[in-house]
Amino acid sequence: MNILIPLLISTIAGLGTMIGSLLVFLPIKDTKKLITVSLAFSGTVMILISILDLLPPSIINIWSQFSLLKAGLLIIIPFILGMLLINLMDKKISEESSLYKVGILALVTLMLHNFPEGIATFMTSYVNTQLGLKLSLAIMLHNIPEGICIAIPIAKATHSIKRGVGYALLSSIAEPLGAITAYIFLKNYINNLTISIILIFVAGIMITLSINNIYKESLKSHMRKYFYLGIILSIVYIFISFAI
Repeated sequence: MNILIPLLISTIAGLGTMIGSLLVFLPIKDTKKLITVSLAFSGTVMILISILDLLPPSIINIWSQFSLLKAGLLIIIPFILGMLLINLMDKKISEESSLYKVGILALVTLMLHNFPEGIATFMTSYVNTQLGLKLSLAIMLHNIPEGICIAIPIAKATHSIKRGVGYALLSSIAEPLGAITAYIFLKNYINNLTISIILIFVAGIMITLSINNIYKESLKSHMRKYFYLGIILSIVYIFISFAI
């Protein structure tokens, strides 16, 4: 099969991050409200994606292959390692602006998230183009809030829209990069177990980042009604994206 088609499909999945980053171009004067809503929205989406999309199939896949003890370890250890990694990164990244730190942590986290997504999309498309395209569109929808979470904090903290969008672009590239890596190095070795462990690890990172950093930064404005608005919008968004 021509690899250009699976590669293109994986690239489409990554475009969601870029679409989300375009929100920085909106002429909104009250940036505090925008930051509060967008961070609450994107943080909640990442938590919900982890709980509803990343963890269940990964856990089920591992439970079906191993004994209770081994399966438990394969589930718990990657999740805890993800939590520890993001906490370690949080301590190591010392920036004057906590908003900028949130953007950088989101960038690294979502690149880690997008990389295995790119592998999964490519491998699925390599076997079944129609199924791969469906998976790619679903991932693209989920990636839109991720672009918001990267671009807005960085753009507002640095007063540079180009930098915010550029960082979001960097994250989106992780999708096709994962696809290329899958084809060159991992085509014969990637399996459901490997992907499941990686996704559990990423879920640990995303949940910890959202609760410890993104929510904390969102609540700094003390505009709780906009924080709750972001959460409500995220729940509606996830419901619609899963229903499509």
